[in-house]
Amino acid sequence: MTKLAIIGGTGLTQLSNLNSLSHKQVETPYGMPSAAFVTGEFNGKEVVFLARHGNPHSIAPHKINYRANIWGLKQLGVEQIIAVAAVGGITTAMQPAHIAIPDQVLDYSYGREHTFFADGKLPLTHVDFTWPYTPALRQRLLAAAAQVGISITPTGTYGCTQGPRLESIAEIKRMEQDGCDVVGMTGMPEAALARELGIEYAAIAVIANWAAGKSDGEITMAEIEANLHLGMANTATLLKAFIELA
Repeated sequence: MTKLAIIGGTGLTQLSNLNSLSHKQVETPYGMPSAAFVTGEFNGKEVVFLARHGNPHSIAPHKINYRANIWGLKQLGVEQIIAVAAVGGITTAMQPAHIAIPDQVLDYSYGREHTFFADGKLPLTHVDFTWPYTPALRQRLLAAAAQVGISITPTGTYGCTQGPRLESIAEIKRMEQDGCDVVGMTGMPEAALARELGIEYAAIAVIANWAAGKSDGEITMAEIEANLHLGMANTATLLKAFIELA
């Protein structure tokens, strides 16, 4: 079986029902990853789990060592990554607690170490990024959702902002005009780094709240946590079905 990793974001610091076999700290040429890599059995198959923000959740999106995370997974022999991320909903279909499987990305982040090809450790390569998310993995996620009856949006553009603050109404208006359906803070450079190392990559975007200006009042952590509770429960079911289809 192809070795699979699951990267958990806000709301998924630990993977429930993972029968942990080992915790491994991996040092990379780019420093230490966000947390120890947890290898175990999930739904009868071996997976590697990484808490993107650390465990406990403490690393801001712009401070995550994305290069160490992806390099470390490669060192462990990972060939496929499913990245789970909490996002804000911009377009009408992206309601709180809903799940989307994005197929495109727009990067608004800045100042992040975003490539393995900048320091001479690897030969300079211009990777194709036409489809940022591996089509075959996306299709398997869609098939898994259909199998267990989870309603999802099968496409969408993920807009990656710098964080850790949430966006202004004007920023969300601009992103919607640019074609973004959801807004998050960790989708890039993670997806691009996986592509540079030849790791297949797809994302599960869990809508935690309406983005700024898309609902009345301010966005609260209580609202986000309530929506994530339901969205992450569906995500766990989706991941189990996805693994069964491997």
